[in-house]
Amino acid sequence: MSDVVAALLLALAAENAELREQLASAQDMLVETAIDAGNMHALVEAMRTERDAWRAEAERVHGRVARTV
Repeated sequence: MSDVVAALLLALAAENAELREQLASAQDMLVETAIDAGNMHALVEAMRTERDAWRAEAERVHGRVARTV
């Protein structure tokens, strides 16, 4: 194998290794983002549940006040 071919193969191997590292990093960030999105979704659902409970309480109180007037 000539020196040029060996140098080319070495350069390709180095670039391949760098690209694999970048891919692994991007995959890690994607997993972290998915976890964060799941956590945020759970928080939003909890807030909606709490909002609905407050709304129901307000309607119950408002209904009680309207009946007594």
